[in-house]
Amino acid sequence: MIKVLLADDHTLVRDGLRHILQKASGFEVAGEAWDSVTTIALVRSTDAHVLLLDLSMPGRNGIELIKQIKDEKPGLRVLVLTMHAEQQYAVRAFKAGASGYLTKESASTELVGAVTKIASGGVYVSLAMAERFAQNLNEPVEAMPHQRLSDREFDVFRRIVAGQSITEIAHELCVSVKTVSTHKTRILEKMQMPNENGLVRYAIRHKLFDDENDV
Repeated sequence: MIKVLLADDHTLVRDGLRHILQKASGFEVAGEAWDSVTTIALVRSTDAHVLLLDLSMPGRNGIELIKQIKDEKPGLRVLVLTMHAEQQYAVRAFKAGASGYLTKESASTELVGAVTKIASGGVYVSLAMAERFAQNLNEPVEAMPHQRLSDREFDVFRRIVAGQSITEIAHELCVSVKTVSTHKTRILEKMQMPNENGLVRYAIRHKLFDDENDV
């Protein structure tokens, strides 16, 4: 029996994931969480094989959360389940310690196979993401400006490009407006951009973020 933990801030999403797993045989949903704080508490208190983790829950940055989880429970396999189909997020998630990356739109058809594979020690990438990786094999190897950003800065960068205000970003990340403003300043400096419009143009030019994806 594969024990699975669900971490997503949307009740309907957790209900859907639970239904998919319960409909298949060999899975047990051992606990649920809805933000970074409850996720850490759940991981610490519940033994499981796989954690399904949404990258965009309230609280800590999702990549930072993966790193903490792997530090505290190195044996727990993490399957990222997210709206973000961008390659940059997948790369950062795997570097942080994730064992799989699955977009929510693929969950209905790929979830059972993904959980089974990473629970047995494998690595899983959704078919959509695998195609993106293959298409970008010929990209230049030198670091691009956005690759200089820390995981937190990259998250703030994405939110700025999506049109969120500094106040909105601060609220969703549970940090002060001053902290977000500092991140924004560092982002502009590292990417050598004069303003937010430059960031938006850069993201569009390099196709970093999918227009249809929510933040």
